Amino acid sequence: MNPAKYLTLRRAGRLALLCLLAAAHQSNAAPPAAAQIEIKNFMFAPNAVTIKAGSTVTWSNKDDEPHTVVSDAGLFRSAAMDTDETFSFTFDKPGTYHFTCSIHPRMVGTITVE
Repeated sequence: MNPAKYLTLRRAGRLALLCLLAAAHQSNAAPPAAAQIEIKNFMFAPNAVTIKAGSTVTWSNKDDEPHTVVSDAGLFRSAAMDTDETFSFTFDKPGTYHFTCSIHPRMVGTITVE
């Protein structure tokens, strides 16, 4: 076999192997984790969460009073949630997102998306 042709085939084989390994790694990647925030005793718990882009945050109202979850930037807004109702939002872009309960404005929290 021609030495130049051999080297070309060898490089092509390495490239194909790298492509297969990359594809296998991507298909085995876990989806972003979800985060849970409870609304209890007129507080968000936890009131600060750090997640990866593409993750979903779910707020659950465990109080006997209705609450909302509202983004300060207008990105999301829940309806009033009664006891045991939930609201979820998926954060696709990195950044810092502040939220509050529009019924009880002293209730505040932050989502940091990496």
